[in-house]
Amino acid sequence: MPDPVTGLPVVGMIGGGQLSRMTHQAAIALGLSLRVLADAPTDGAALVTPDVEVGAADDPAAVAAFAKSCDVVTFDHEHVPQDVIRELVSAGATVYPGADALRYAQDKRAMRQKLSELGIAVPRWSNDPDGLPRPYVAKAVRGGYDGRGVWFIGPGDELPDTDLIFEERVAIVHELAIQVARTPSGKVRCWPVVETVQKAGICVEVVAPAPRLSTSLAAQAEEIATTIATELGVVGVLAVELFEAPNGLLVNELAMRPHNSGHWSIEGSTTSQFEQHVRAVLDWPLGDTRPRARSTVMVNLLGGPHTDLANSLPAAMAESPTASIHLYGKGARPGRKLGHVTTLGDDLVETRDRARRAVAVLRGED
Repeated sequence: MPDPVTGLPVVGMIGGGQLSRMTHQAAIALGLSLRVLADAPTDGAALVTPDVEVGAADDPAAVAAFAKSCDVVTFDHEHVPQDVIRELVSAGATVYPGADALRYAQDKRAMRQKLSELGIAVPRWSNDPDGLPRPYVAKAVRGGYDGRGVWFIGPGDELPDTDLIFEERVAIVHELAIQVARTPSGKVRCWPVVETVQKAGICVEVVAPAPRLSTSLAAQAEEIATTIATELGVVGVLAVELFEAPNGLLVNELAMRPHNSGHWSIEGSTTSQFEQHVRAVLDWPLGDTRPRARSTVMVNLLGGPHTDLANSLPAAMAESPTASIHLYGKGARPGRKLGHVTTLGDDLVETRDRARRAVAVLRGED
């Protein structure tokens, strides 16, 4: 059902968090109407998007009613149940990514099995808690993110009471990510590989392009991402999280939506991940993904004990006037992801320092 004023298609996004919020911002420039199904009217996207429905992503009736006024439905998270997605498609809705693809972002066991079938390297893993020597990593098959659902298990540790897979502890040289966008007609475009910095399972920094990655491994990462997107039939943006191990690249996680590791692209790439996701699900031509600067650094803003954005935001603007500050419309509390800061430059050390200084001021540390 095209927009009655513009005649342009209406994109609906299930989930009202910051990814939906930033997708809405990208859609505005294209003259599009982004509809949002949010859990609550205080969700980040609901605060800025006029066309909002409030409802649960796992409520078939709420999702079906929402989809009726959308030309295409997509997601800002992977938590919509498979049966809900399949019912939408059966009722005639266009949904990207589809249930068959999204399964591999929802189920770590299915993902590990499928990638192994495709000949793509993953950490050594087992369904059997005794199938690998301890210490190892136990992962919840479903629902884990930002360090949740991941446990480091030593010789005497008890296992969590949930469905798990078990993985070797990889000797990580670098943590990396690459994003690729794919259209329903099969057009594919990758962004440069980025290096990610993790603390307590949460990404705190992203550097684009990855400064310590060889040309050959960068090309291999692009080939891996393209193969996964094509073989799994992904439509939209796919993020592939990777480990660079001593023996090569290993795929760690998949996300079939815009992703934290791609926030740098708003300022740092010719086409942001958010605009590209919209283009992809509409089967429109994909934009150029080349970086705009030699180095782009994105630092996540996590709430601290003294974070007071009303006072610290102007101070951060003064501290780093060349930094791009993005806030997600959330109340501050320790550890909560409140926004991010992006800087561009020729010198990586100086570029990173500007981003870190701005975040420190926003957190109330300076």
